[in-house]
Amino acid sequence: MDLFARVRYQMTAMMTANFWKSPTAVGIWLVAVVLVILFMVVIGGLTRLTGSGLSITEWKPIMGAIPPLSDAAWMEAFAKYKQIPQFLQQNSDMTLAGFKDIFWWEWGHRFLGRFLGLLFAVPFLWFALTGAIARKEWPRFVILFALGGFQGLLGWWMVQSGLETRVSVAPLRLAIHLGAAVILLGAMVWTALDYLRPPKSGWAPKLNLTFIALIYGQIILGALVAGLHAGLLYNTWPDMNGSVFPEDAFFYAPWWRNIFENPGLAQFNHRILAYVVAAMTVAIYANALKQGAGTAKTSGKVATVFVTIQIFLGIVTLVYQAPLGLSAIHQTVAALLFCIAVWHAHEMRKS
Repeated sequence: MDLFARVRYQMTAMMTANFWKSPTAVGIWLVAVVLVILFMVVIGGLTRLTGSGLSITEWKPIMGAIPPLSDAAWMEAFAKYKQIPQFLQQNSDMTLAGFKDIFWWEWGHRFLGRFLGLLFAVPFLWFALTGAIARKEWPRFVILFALGGFQGLLGWWMVQSGLETRVSVAPLRLAIHLGAAVILLGAMVWTALDYLRPPKSGWAPKLNLTFIALIYGQIILGALVAGLHAGLLYNTWPDMNGSVFPEDAFFYAPWWRNIFENPGLAQFNHRILAYVVAAMTVAIYANALKQGAGTAKTSGKVATVFVTIQIFLGIVTLVYQAPLGLSAIHQTVAALLFCIAVWHAHEMRKS
């Protein structure tokens, strides 16, 4: 069957009522959810990079979906923003037009979160009632929905850290917020693959799970680098302004505070883990070629390509002092790489 015949066959199948009660339909729906989460991660990164995350100083899960619709409403929202340290210490010359620019970034990010909740809840009810999602699987989907709601709470907890004394959100809270989003993303990818490509064996090999964990850790370290503006320091590679180790890497006491609060050490850790990920990628690729079958070899090759691209992007972003566009692309590729690592682990499970 040629490509066009396959497409026609799939399109015809999708027009039937039985298709929308099938595991394949569930998988396609979950892929749509994954794409929205990816878009949210990208918009969230741009919201942080543009300094827009503190523009909305209240958390209204329902009424907050409606943006200001009149001049008076805009002035009220701007007046609330004028009361926080970011405006008083950093943006005191901001006009209403400038406020609208940062407001729409944060509002768009929150709106996507609300849309995601509906995109998950409504189809889930349909698939559950029609039997496409078996009753024994319901708890799994309820947990996924709860994780999404918890992510919203973490987002507000993060924003609160910048409303009283700071001019930006706390780096650790930023890392936790992003980390929870990535966990949700990975869980959705894995669940979608379970419906689209049901595995025949048990859990994924430990090597592949370690690969996922390393990429996850690298994303968390990247969030700390971003939150501490560490990309503006030591803009040389492979050395750090002529040194192997940053100055005052353990300036704060106790020593463990430096992991979360010291910009130089955060960048150093991010660099070192990148080398570890690169080495692990070689092992992943070799293992896929040796033990993987079919698509597992393809996913191993794709993972290798994306790791190479991501390391190159990281170096270029660092050398050019983290410009907005490169930083956004670097974070986007990181999220895609995490999805690819989950996909590869799932394929190795099938192998």
